[in-house]
Amino acid sequence: MQPVLEMEAPDEDFALWPTNSFEPYGFLVLDGRLTPEEVGSAVWRIAVANEEAPEEGEPTDPLDAFLYGLLTAEDLIAHGGFRVTDTATGAVFAPGCCNGLEEWRDWLEVTDGSGKARFGHGPVPQAERLDGVVRLTADVDAEDSAVIELPVDELRRLLAGAEQDLRDFVRLAGGWAERRLPEQAAAVTAALARALDLAGRADPV
Repeated sequence: MQPVLEMEAPDEDFALWPTNSFEPYGFLVLDGRLTPEEVGSAVWRIAVANEEAPEEGEPTDPLDAFLYGLLTAEDLIAHGGFRVTDTATGAVFAPGCCNGLEEWRDWLEVTDGSGKARFGHGPVPQAERLDGVVRLTADVDAEDSAVIELPVDELRRLLAGAEQDLRDFVRLAGGWAERRLPEQAAAVTAALARALDLAGRADPV
């Protein structure tokens, strides 16, 4: 299980910091092992997803204007989710359209709540708990959908690992921001934590 951010390629004229090129709607795994350019691409993507024009009287500096929505919006989004790959069969369970990493705790509904959750559409991935086993259906609208089954306790372990990957990414991005955006570093790091639903939550012991 990996946390993945749905990517696009920055415009050719984007020059606020170095980024990589990505195929539209591809995924970037978020963890503590990204290159500086990959971190820059991830920060760009999350900022663009939350982009808002500064209000009258707000800063018009290009960097401050670009970061305005990320740093001021009350509810932040980060397109993507958790991807699960069955290494034995090659089956992949990936987030669908309109799913976000800000909603990743919906997985806890599967392990410890109602027992069912969906993660986007087009395709429609669904996780369902059945007698101690979780069935991950890559697309409930497809008769031949790939399916992954795993014990609930194993899913809990995978979720803990994916959450740690998100925390590692935020720490890595915080160091990146201190080098690239020293004046906005603390605010950017805090915003990323909010976008990934980690703000105000202590690291697990």
